[in-house]
Amino acid sequence: MQEPLEQLIQECRPNCIVTDLFFPWTIDTAAKFNIPRLAIHGTSFFALCVSESIRLHKPFMNVSSDSDTFVVPNLPHQIKLTRSPLSPFDRIEEEKNIPLMVKIVRESGLKGYGIIFNGFYELEPDYFEHYSKVLGRKAWAIGPLLLCNRDIEDKAERGKKPSIDKHDWDTEDKAERGKKSSIDKHECIKWLDSNKPSSIVYICFRTVAIFTASQLQELAMGIEASGQEFIWVVRTDNEGWLPEGF
Repeated sequence: MQEPLEQLIQECRPNCIVTDLFFPWTIDTAAKFNIPRLAIHGTSFFALCVSESIRLHKPFMNVSSDSDTFVVPNLPHQIKLTRSPLSPFDRIEEEKNIPLMVKIVRESGLKGYGIIFNGFYELEPDYFEHYSKVLGRKAWAIGPLLLCNRDIEDKAERGKKPSIDKHDWDTEDKAERGKKSSIDKHECIKWLDSNKPSSIVYICFRTVAIFTASQLQELAMGIEASGQEFIWVVRTDNEGWLPEGF
């Protein structure tokens, strides 16, 4: 994607570019055109501060089992965790063993002009201050972007239809930035309210994960066999494989 993006920048001459962290090469592209590159982050200031502290201080090495708690140091509040919920990358004890792609993505987040967050200062002021002043990172909170959709009907969908006529686009699918859910929102909330708190597992592999029909069927049978109540979000192009009752 680098070459076509650079062609576009050459034509449009933007003042800056905003890219996902998973496109670390955009750092070089921005430098080539002498413009700032801002990365956009989908997580919170709190999560990043905790993750950075774990990466730097590795407090999980001070406990003997996955169920023992440890304190994450140098944070505005006392945060206790166990090793179990940590990602495999956070549990790596030596930097040299971290996969190259993970290193590149992390470093690109530090090299750019700054990071944009889909959050707002009042939600987590202590961790905004910690991230920007203690860790010394440039950051802007521009959310919550959900408020772009003003009414409840819009918020129940992933995105809102644009005002442009869909026939001016290549396909009808592109005329919607998000797909409607196949289940009525009121039915879903009613079902959630009928269950005990913290009893539902939410399952979503996001949009970049591609599974075959047979893999999805195996997942469905495994989830059902667990006896656990769940909500499972799947891509619309996966329709047709669903077992009876799903």
